[in-house]
Amino acid sequence: MTDTPQQATILVIDDNETMREGVAAAVRRMGHKTITARNGGEGLGEFRRHHADVVFTDLKMEGQDGISVLRDVKAADADAVVIIMTGFGTVEAAVEAMKLGAFDFIQKPFGPEVIRLKVEGALQLRDARRKHEKLQATQQALSADLAAPFAPARADGGEPLLVGESSAMKDLNAVIARVARTDATVHVHGESGTGKELVARTIHNLSSRGSGPFISVHCGALTETLLESELFGHEKGAFTGAIKRKLGRFELADGGTLFLDEIGDISPSVQVKLLRVLQERQFERVGGETQVRVDVRVISATHRNLELLVQQGTFRQDLLYRLNVVPVQLPPLRDRPSDVALLSRHFIEKKGARVNPAIKSISNSAVSRLQTYRWPGNVRELENVMEQSLVMAEGPELLETDLPAFLRNAPMPLSPGMQPSAAGNTIPPEDGRTLDEILEGLERTLIVRAFLKAKGVKTETARILGIKTSALYYKLDKYKIDDGILTQPPAV
Repeated sequence: MTDTPQQATILVIDDNETMREGVAAAVRRMGHKTITARNGGEGLGEFRRHHADVVFTDLKMEGQDGISVLRDVKAADADAVVIIMTGFGTVEAAVEAMKLGAFDFIQKPFGPEVIRLKVEGALQLRDARRKHEKLQATQQALSADLAAPFAPARADGGEPLLVGESSAMKDLNAVIARVARTDATVHVHGESGTGKELVARTIHNLSSRGSGPFISVHCGALTETLLESELFGHEKGAFTGAIKRKLGRFELADGGTLFLDEIGDISPSVQVKLLRVLQERQFERVGGETQVRVDVRVISATHRNLELLVQQGTFRQDLLYRLNVVPVQLPPLRDRPSDVALLSRHFIEKKGARVNPAIKSISNSAVSRLQTYRWPGNVRELENVMEQSLVMAEGPELLETDLPAFLRNAPMPLSPGMQPSAAGNTIPPEDGRTLDEILEGLERTLIVRAFLKAKGVKTETARILGIKTSALYYKLDKYKIDDGILTQPPAV
């Protein structure tokens, strides 16, 4: 990441027009932007408005002199680079200026070559400070993002893969391996808890960017203003509370990968700015004018249906095209019961040493019980259940009785005993459910199917079912059916 050289902003403060314009002209010939001011007060106003990279200020001026300007500039931005110019140089003034944090103290007259050397040195100092600032911010961001949903297993070749032996997971791992070899923008879609961030981390680790930073942002957890600052950073004074320059996540991810979780929750204005970054690979910090260029791979994720959001007018179609270059679909855990056994044993191995070292395995009956549950929280919920079960178990084997009560008491799925007999009658269920419970389950299934067919339009759903809209609203509330089910396969 670099602030492009022609975008560096140099402020020149001097009450002598010839000197002021001469310095500015020399700076412009170097390809930098210049701002001029006739006195200290005017110069401080320009500094606050434009966040200048380097300040040249005369020492002796009417009103606010150069030492006073230096103090105020440093108070506004401790990292500001200030060069004092004077035709009345004294050792005492130079010493005072350096104590106050001046970068240099130069005596008039001086030629363009002196200006060039001072600007180059000042910008080198600016860049060194920013690199240090970025390193500290990146370390803080990484320390907050180290925990992954669950640790990846290792393949024979040493490459990390997602845990799973089902055909769906084998296909997913193959897609990840292919995508990781490219630098394409990836969009991961899947229900909450399926491991979208883990997929992003795995792609990053397997890619040529694996040695670079992996930075994540949960877009749905931040307000519009905070998200904009989090993504793009801000300059000091950009808004109330902005007491120092902050680097955004795009800058921190330079040379690596930026993971944007729950991308479907971002506001229209942030969508516009994100689209520009994806197109041009540059942006300005909030409250800034300097263009910042970055080399970042973007991986986004959501549990929402972005195509449906585009139809509803809440998500930009052009942004969807930019994000969805390579789509990756994560299967829900309920669609791959064979992986439940593998994952449960994986979590025992992963958490057992810390939670309950006595447990070394899990019984077949406990695995069977886990496989009958539909796991609305997916892998994350299974991980939590296994940790809770390890706490309660006495070992050396985790038993069905060690599982949480809601799992032990959950009805088993319909067995062949529910199939119609030769007489056309249905054999009563053997799982303890009453007729009312069975009928309610069937009713919910029919409503979900109609709701999906109507794409969430409630009046159309009621028409398909042949009931009043008011009755539909009651049943939707009763069975807790909402728009979130549009992104999920129907329960059957």
